[in-house]
Amino acid sequence: MNPQNLIEVVDVHRNLPVGGRILGVLNGVTFNVAAGEWVALTGPSGSGKSTLLGLLAGIDRPTSGSVFLEGIEISALPEAKLAQVRNRKIGIVFQAFNLIASMNVLENVAAPLYIGPHRRNARELARKMLAQVGLTDRLDHLPHQLSGGEQQRVAIARALVGGPSLLLADEPTGNLDSATSTQVLSLIRDMHRELNLTVVMVTHDPQVAAYADRQIHLRDGRLVDELPVFENIPAGIARGLQ
Repeated sequence: MNPQNLIEVVDVHRNLPVGGRILGVLNGVTFNVAAGEWVALTGPSGSGKSTLLGLLAGIDRPTSGSVFLEGIEISALPEAKLAQVRNRKIGIVFQAFNLIASMNVLENVAAPLYIGPHRRNARELARKMLAQVGLTDRLDHLPHQLSGGEQQRVAIARALVGGPSLLLADEPTGNLDSATSTQVLSLIRDMHRELNLTVVMVTHDPQVAAYADRQIHLRDGRLVDELPVFENIPAGIARGLQ
């Protein structure tokens, strides 16, 4: 494995049973993501974007092929070791926020730390991360007391509080209006730069994909295009992101 690559995906196939037949959701996908890079996975509905993200997260396993994270073949790890890798190296942000309704903001962000090496200072680390995302005045609020943008900022803080090297985002602005989407994407961009994060983001929106360094376009479970993002968007949008 090239040490400059945080992720290497090698000839990955994922088959699923659908209506009595086997459907090839991913069909021989191969690509790399360099450490510190931001990649957007794009493509039409049903192209395999979210399935691929699940494989990168270790939530699912390929039918064949390999997925490497920092040189570790996570697709071949036993579940106990895979859980450790997910907890320490991977942060995930979902479209639906997935906050725990009965926990306040501080408790939601601290929660993943109680099953890792930071359990003793979980609340302190959670406070620091919430300060980074601009929510120090919301620590005692429950999720339903927050706006959608604030909930997604909590979710980003929770994903990053353990110091992962990889942030995975599945349609992170899908439930937000355009102004709030811009705020959330700007926050992810700031975290990407400040923490030297590697980011892989699923989106169907070209303006969201424009925040990434590179687009990987999928169609029918195959990689059909891979270009720097500025080659895929209008010049005016590109200039505005620089």
